[in-house]
Amino acid sequence: MPERSDSAGRREERHDERQTGETHAAHEAHTAHSRVRAEDADGDDGAGIVVRLGGTGERRLMLADVVAVARGGARVELADEAMGRIAAGRAFVDRIHDEDRTVYGVTTGFGHLSSVKIPPDSLAELQRNLIRSHASGVGEPLDTATVRAVLLLLANSLARGHSGVRIELVRLLAALLNAGVTPVVPARGSVGASGDLAPLAHLALVLIGEGEAEYAGERLAGAEALRRAELAPLALDAKEGLALINGTHVMEACGALALADMWRLLRAAETAVALSLDALLGSYVPLDARLHALRPQPGQGRTAARLRLLLAGSEINPSHAGCGRVQDPYTLRCAPQVLGAARDALAYGEGVFANELGAVTDNPLIFADAGDVLTGGNFHGQPLALALDFLAVALAQVASFSERRTYNLMGPHDWDTGPNRMPLFLTPRPGLNSGYMIAQYAAAALVNEIKVLAHPASIDSIPTSAGMEDFVSMGATAALKLRQALGLAYRVIAIELIAAAQGLEFRKPLRPGRGALAAYERVRELVPALAEDRPPAPDIERLAAALRDGLLDDLAPEAALAEEVGAAEADVAAGTGVRMAANGHHARKTSSGRKASADRSGRARH
Repeated sequence: MPERSDSAGRREERHDERQTGETHAAHEAHTAHSRVRAEDADGDDGAGIVVRLGGTGERRLMLADVVAVARGGARVELADEAMGRIAAGRAFVDRIHDEDRTVYGVTTGFGHLSSVKIPPDSLAELQRNLIRSHASGVGEPLDTATVRAVLLLLANSLARGHSGVRIELVRLLAALLNAGVTPVVPARGSVGASGDLAPLAHLALVLIGEGEAEYAGERLAGAEALRRAELAPLALDAKEGLALINGTHVMEACGALALADMWRLLRAAETAVALSLDALLGSYVPLDARLHALRPQPGQGRTAARLRLLLAGSEINPSHAGCGRVQDPYTLRCAPQVLGAARDALAYGEGVFANELGAVTDNPLIFADAGDVLTGGNFHGQPLALALDFLAVALAQVASFSERRTYNLMGPHDWDTGPNRMPLFLTPRPGLNSGYMIAQYAAAALVNEIKVLAHPASIDSIPTSAGMEDFVSMGATAALKLRQALGLAYRVIAIELIAAAQGLEFRKPLRPGRGALAAYERVRELVPALAEDRPPAPDIERLAAALRDGLLDDLAPEAALAEEVGAAEADVAAGTGVRMAANGHHARKTSSGRKASADRSGRARH
């Protein structure tokens, strides 16, 4: 089994392996930025990394930073260039207050109550009442990582200087992150327009010494959590309550973390394809670079290239070169097209959320240099809602695609003959044992649930605020559904990997491709081969958790994939006709122009 990279290398690759196709150039800038951060780190992801709020250029917030802060405990600091912007925005709000001007959200009520003018001596009370009244969320609380991501995104948006808050407020948000104070935020209650009002209000309660928060493993009253962390609550001033809750940060946090999880899941799904392809004696012909050059969808070519890397050096493929089978089922033959489309969907989603990291999404917005206050709709979650729903649809297809291969692995197949054939349900003694029969049932049930969760939330709208907010995005619902579906999908991929690894037991002593073999060995570290019946459930859960934690991350990494894609494109352009040979190596035309046979013994390829 190939040696795994050390923790620093694994951490760097996890930042690096996030992009595909048309967004590759942006990804390169992203990974260079992440590499700078990671070089200063020791131990787990995020340790030793400092993320700067309100930074610009190379110090702007990246998706990798969100993961590092939310899950890795990276520290945050206010960027130097942000301080002047925040101060200028706040000075302009103070001037509005002093002049007693009528400005929505600063000196008026909110939503349908925007026509009510608030006297100057009641503006602080207005902001406090806003937070209290809007804290109407229900249900189980969001997990710690998601709330930390929300805190980061909220602080970064305020640090842009267009929200009119004081520097002290942004610093308190950063202090919560650095001290490990996590507000308790109910997951449900946002309709994804006018921002994620209800959940963000629960977060804001802690800033004023109310609500609840977790600190040092305890759930405490907000004021007590602040006291133990040696932090002091703030009395909100004009505009600050509205700025805290009038943004898309809950949807954005869920989406940013889901994207990291989906890239990992998709790469695990590609690895599962490689194991299944060899276990099912599948053809490598559909991986030929010439096919994909004629359909230049970026994800398709990259998935095909990655499968070529994972399967290189297979001993199984040349063993059935003369089998006479012409074509495989779509879930083998069309893996580059289907999983490549999922790559492209992820690239689209990553673009949307990367753009949102630089957004200011409350209302109204302050343009201190021009002396303007503009009321608009940046708080509306539709761009995120559509992307989240699209990602859920792509996830459903990846999971469904995997389950069909698991079904195929259950056999039997009339073409699979001889002493190394796979028995029914992958058990050495079918009849006495049921093998993985019901594991496939479980995968089917999970896929059915994922399909239900893939129904778009964003196609629905229920008007709120007495009709003032007459079309809402339901993006928070889309985000919550996607999170649920991801947990199920990891189990679907785990089931396929368990089944494919078991299938490879019956192909021994022949070995699969080198990358597939490395994956097989890692699965076997957690899930022993099945000799007689045992409950598969613990194996499924253990492997799914390991996949989510990056078990297969370093196999055929994206950096090597870029080299493979480039080499294949050059060969195709030069007319040398690079393709996947049956022996797992690249085959090219001979010098006479005759096509090389699929393997060196001249057998017909499959």
